[in-house]
Amino acid sequence: MDYLHDWANLLLRWGHLIVGVAWIGASFYFNWLENHLERQNASLGDGVAGELWAIHGGGFYHLQKYELAPPRLPDPLHWFKWEAYTTFLTGFALLWVVYYLKADTMLLPPGSALAPWQGVLVGLVVIFGTWFVYDGLCRSPLGRRPAWLALIGFALLIGLTWALMQVFSGRAAYIHVGAAIGTCMVANVFRVIIPGQKALVTAMKTSAERDPAHGRHALLRSRHNNYLTLPVLFLMISNHYPMTYASEWGWLVLAGLMAFSVLVRHYFNIRHLAGRKVWVLPAAGLVLVTLMAAMVPKPAPSSVATETAESTANAAPEIAFSEVSAIIEERCAGCHAVVPTFGGFAAAPAGVQLDTDEQIRRHLADIQRVAVTTHYMPLGNVTGMTDDERATLGAFIEHAAH
Repeated sequence: MDYLHDWANLLLRWGHLIVGVAWIGASFYFNWLENHLERQNASLGDGVAGELWAIHGGGFYHLQKYELAPPRLPDPLHWFKWEAYTTFLTGFALLWVVYYLKADTMLLPPGSALAPWQGVLVGLVVIFGTWFVYDGLCRSPLGRRPAWLALIGFALLIGLTWALMQVFSGRAAYIHVGAAIGTCMVANVFRVIIPGQKALVTAMKTSAERDPAHGRHALLRSRHNNYLTLPVLFLMISNHYPMTYASEWGWLVLAGLMAFSVLVRHYFNIRHLAGRKVWVLPAAGLVLVTLMAAMVPKPAPSSVATETAESTANAAPEIAFSEVSAIIEERCAGCHAVVPTFGGFAAAPAGVQLDTDEQIRRHLADIQRVAVTTHYMPLGNVTGMTDDERATLGAFIEHAAH
């Protein structure tokens, strides 16, 4: 069963990546196209708002955008929607396979008061509830004040991150924020953008008057999707970087990374405009550098655990490798082995095997990072590694480095 679970994880993750690249690639392309249309060309035909010539793959392309619609409806007319829909479907299935089928270890932190099914229910309510809150805000008077809507939406997302980090593991909290944002983006396509495009096609077929509200609403949602793309991409890969979510300040780290990525996206949106982009990249760089400086690991405040770690560190020369090996065997090797004995793993996670002394020594730096500095591993501390054991590992590794 674990073998099939690994294959489901692989195929869904791969599929999610493929269709996500297709969706985001199409989005980036059309944003680039819109920003580079030649709109002042005297040779433009009637009703043509702009055109663009391009060369790619050994051929020339001539693209035109109409102010409203062409004189007659072309056949076939290509739509861009299934990239978004399949990204949601594969992502939701992947969330279920990775986090919900193993909610006791992957979703909930050690000692959680919630049962696994309750954690899953919370996750589902958050993912779909976020859409209804967001959609309501967009349809409220705030929808006509996009700057205020963006600020309030940003604040609500950070508040959601903080709340989820009180309930889920840091890794699961981040991925649920990403799932909530991604669901809003897909729902924007399904509920607003595509219906607006269908209304435009219908109006053209029936010679009816075009409703400008469809275009206004679609433009707002499309703009949101554009700016949310980079934050979602980070959240998709965030599980590889426990330094971002392993501390109690993970929600604030995400706020900084989202601000950085939105500024970078804004630069690419306006870089074709003269005199309006000088400040954007320096501002993004300042946010990132400030965040990196704030995240530099600092000595923990004095406590019983700290004193234990310090006393252990002072005794580092007396720590035998056999003591370290015993901790690894009891707390880590159940998963990180040639043949894992811990349920749910058919192979060692990330290919890290800790069966032999040589393998343990080879991965000392990784052990320091995930088990001592961030406490990210063991995952959910399902094997019950103690603070004293982490201190012993840290002291040995520190001594070995010198």
